[in-house]
Amino acid sequence: MAQSVDFENLVSSYYGTLYQFALSLTRDEAEACDLTQETFCIWAAKGHQLRDVSKVKTWLFTTLHREFLGSRRRQTRFPHMELEHASAELPAVSPATIYQLDSEQLLEAVGQLDETYRAAIMLFYLQDYSYNEIAEILGIPLGTVKSRLTRGLEKLHHLMTNIQTPPPS
Repeated sequence: MAQSVDFENLVSSYYGTLYQFALSLTRDEAEACDLTQETFCIWAAKGHQLRDVSKVKTWLFTTLHREFLGSRRRQTRFPHMELEHASAELPAVSPATIYQLDSEQLLEAVGQLDETYRAAIMLFYLQDYSYNEIAEILGIPLGTVKSRLTRGLEKLHHLMTNIQTPPPS
């Protein structure tokens, strides 16, 4: 299948209609453009898997729609907020506390966490694994990964803010 559809012809044939569809979904030109481009990027990576060439248009529109839905889910779960509006929700940590913390103290505090939380935190923050990868590695559901990270960070924050710093020498 990969040899039978020329990428440039595909883009010139469907870009306009895909863009119009994306614009009707997003109601934002830049977002529609990004969504259309993402659809063609996915085609470049996965289009060779399509067995029936006659279904290219359907595949592209379905992919664009799925990407749109995925982006909306991400926006709902992780809404964009300007930093000055979010300052009330940020934890209060004094500058003195920040300067007193070091990586040794952090690792010591992580070591005090229960293994269930420690594993998820280490994989996410120190190894840069995604939620899905952590779920696969630990053999647990995705929701469990998220709750362990949230609870683990709460416990870690508590440990770090209650560390008794040695008096200055």
